[in-house]
Amino acid sequence: MSTDSDQKTSRRDFLRASGGIAALAPLSAFALPPVHPQGSGLIQVALIGCGGRGGGAAVNALSTQGGPIKLVAMADAYADRLNGSYQGLSGELGQRMDVPPERRFVGFDAYKQAMDCLKPGDVAIFATPPAFRWVHFQYAIEKRLNVFMEKPVTVDGPTSRRMLQLADESVARNLKVGVGLMSRHSRPLQELHDRIKNGEIGDIILMRGYRMHGPIGYFASHAKPPDISELDYQVRRFHSFLWSGGGGFSDFYIHIIDHLCWMKDAWPVKAQALGGRHYRYDREGRLYVDQNFDSYSVEYTFADGTKLFFGGRCMEGATGIYSSHIHGSKGMAIGSRSGDIGAPSSIYRGQNVERANLLWQSQDRSNPYQNEWDALIDAIRNDKPFN
Repeated sequence: MSTDSDQKTSRRDFLRASGGIAALAPLSAFALPPVHPQGSGLIQVALIGCGGRGGGAAVNALSTQGGPIKLVAMADAYADRLNGSYQGLSGELGQRMDVPPERRFVGFDAYKQAMDCLKPGDVAIFATPPAFRWVHFQYAIEKRLNVFMEKPVTVDGPTSRRMLQLADESVARNLKVGVGLMSRHSRPLQELHDRIKNGEIGDIILMRGYRMHGPIGYFASHAKPPDISELDYQVRRFHSFLWSGGGGFSDFYIHIIDHLCWMKDAWPVKAQALGGRHYRYDREGRLYVDQNFDSYSVEYTFADGTKLFFGGRCMEGATGIYSSHIHGSKGMAIGSRSGDIGAPSSIYRGQNVERANLLWQSQDRSNPYQNEWDALIDAIRNDKPFN
């Protein structure tokens, strides 16, 4: 997304300013030529991280059009996850998948072995816990591989700055890098963004986002059982531990916050937050040892004073609210009606969501997860900027 540098703060500028670091010069003096110039040659894919997100990304990758593409290697720290994913994908992908036993790798160094099966210009999918993302990304750049990485991509400030440096290097090497923020590829949200920019709701004065529901994923964890190491336990249950997964806030709430900032075409300059843990024991009285709060409330402030209020809950009995709203001086809009990308998006006269006030409602029903992969593979085959 292009921005006007004298009016808007980029994601990169925000992190650099907050971290007090200078702009990083590209580590390569010139951009290398594309590997698939205007071509339809075979693109090979390696899946690194074989959980549900990784399997879904592999299916989307191999569903793209425009030329042959094949899954040729898989890697995971744990054999049970790799084997389960292999069995599931084999039935769905058929001949688009060629991963014999010698190209299925297990262990914490398996990412290298999987990427070593690829040639420059191929694609590595990163769907491991984000603690390992910068290590994998650095190796992919060394191998001249294009990348799709699931969100979140970092867990703290130091690794965020490291990822920004690696991103600069990937651009200098003419690599294409996609991140799993599929809201940016939602056609209803794209059209809503254009309509907001065209002034259909006036000036944005307030935005609201919510994700409230019961515990999901590995949000809550009890003490480690005796038959597993502490490291393996915290990697497998990465939502529960800040070093490995960044915690529930980073993983669960990123999409709503991201697409609301996109509607504003700006990043906040300040955040003020409250959070707490109401339930530290399960119904049987067993203690939870994870590092998550179960309720969050954040007030984001933009440079012009506009506010974004976000509320998150992950607790039993929480009223289900999972949506995003943009209020303007002439009307209001719903970005996501239910979920991260819950179409249809819509615009209303005034501030009340009533059928009589409806001015526009999106019609597109395409899959944003597929759209983001279509865009990435098109950029690889036709050498379009994508990072």
